[in-house]
Order: sequence, then structure tokens, then C-alpha cells
Amino acid sequence: MTDRFARYPSLEDRVVLITGGAGGIGAQMVRRFSEQDARVAFLDFDVPGGEAMAAATGALFLPCDLRDITALRAAVAEVGQRLGDVTVLVNNAARDDRHGFETVEPDYWDERMATNLRHQFFCAQAVVPMMRRAGGGSIVNLGSVSWVKAQGGMPAYTTAKSAVRGLTRGLARDLGPDRIRVNEVVPGWVYTERQIALWVTPEAEARSQAQQCLKGRLQPDDIARMVLWLAADDSAMVTAQAFAVDGGGS
Repeated sequence: MTDRFARYPSLEDRVVLITGGAGGIGAQMVRRFSEQDARVAFLDFDVPGGEAMAAATGALFLPCDLRDITALRAAVAEVGQRLGDVTVLVNNAARDDRHGFETVEPDYWDERMATNLRHQFFCAQAVVPMMRRAGGGSIVNLGSVSWVKAQGGMPAYTTAKSAVRGLTRGLARDLGPDRIRVNEVVPGWVYTERQIALWVTPEAEARSQAQQCLKGRLQPDDIARMVLWLAADDSAMVTAQAFAVDGGGS
């Protein structure tokens, strides 16, 4: 871990569960929490990527399709059994696949909700008993600036991501008496390998940079550092909030 960035003593030995940790932003979170000497577990359906990340960081990888709520609940329970009570949950997993308005059928709509929204609620539901036993915790939900910017071309995704705001604020109210904080991190366009391979073109990048107050490509580390702060005791009185990390582009 570079000496340029903060170390959070309160994260040492804390059990952290990250969804979608095999690649992209989630993988960087796995790395950064591991460097804080937290006990890190992550869930993903990318088995090769997950195994490679576990080997590189020492984190616990459990293969899981988060659309399967029975499997999700079993995986969360296993994390608790193997590492101890989870006190930090990062609901990171999502897929921003593009899709035309006219092409969406009910089955696809439901699958997009399951991929981008539903698991956030059920992961929170599964870890809350552990957090209550521990005397509190921090849940960080990943949203998106896409709906804030009225981005088109993926209406099911933007609908799901807009709902993360309501989920975050409602859970913050319900769980506050248990000292469980719930916040949202709202990434801008982060230049992960997947984004670069699928969506980045000179024209698209130029439009994005024109909107940003701070010029430059957002990196997974930019998101991970905000999540670390929200997980640590440094943000002990912060809840029900949304933090955009987007270079001032929304």
C-alpha cells in the first residue's frame, strides 16, 4: 500500500464482505481492505478471476451467483462461520450492459433488477444480525451517476441504480438504532478493463471529460478510497448519505 494514502487502524481485523470482488472496482476494494489488515471475503460468479484475486491477496473467495438468494444467504453465513461476524458490507456487484428500450422483455427486466439491485437488500438483510451482535457496522451500497446524468441506452440498469438511493436512505433509518450506518458511493465513469474493452471510444471519452470539473480518467482506487473511509470509524457519524466520486461530472 502506498504511503500517500490513509491507513485506518479501526479496520484491522474487521470482517469485510465485498460483492463482485473478482474484477474491476470490487477487486481493488479487496486489495485495499486486505492491505488494511481486515479479514476480507468476497463473492463473485467469476471463478477464475476470484481464485486469482484470492491467491494474490489472501482474501476468502466464495463463488456465488448473487441472483440466487438461497445461495447468497448460504455464502454470507459461511463467511460468518469462517471469519467471524461481518461488520462491513460493500454491495458492489453490478453489470451495466447496454440495452435498447424497445428490446426489453419482462424476463430481462427482472434479471436486471436481480443483478443490479435485489442482492443489495438481501445481502444487507443477511449481515445485519451479525452487525447487531457486534454492536454496529457499516454498509456501503454502490450506485451510479448514470441516472443522475439522464443517461440513455440502458433503462433497466438506470432504474435499478436509482433505487439504490432509496434503499440506502430507508435502511439507514431502520438500522440506525443498532449503530449500523448505511451510505451510498456513486461512481462516475471508472476506467476498468471491462469499460475500456466495451465502451470507451475517443468520442465517448471526450464527452465525459468535457462534463468533468476535474479532468482525467477515474480509476478503481478513487472509489476504493472513499469506501475505506465509510467503512472505518473515521466516518462514525455519517449515514444516509450519497458520495459522488466522479470528478465533478454529475
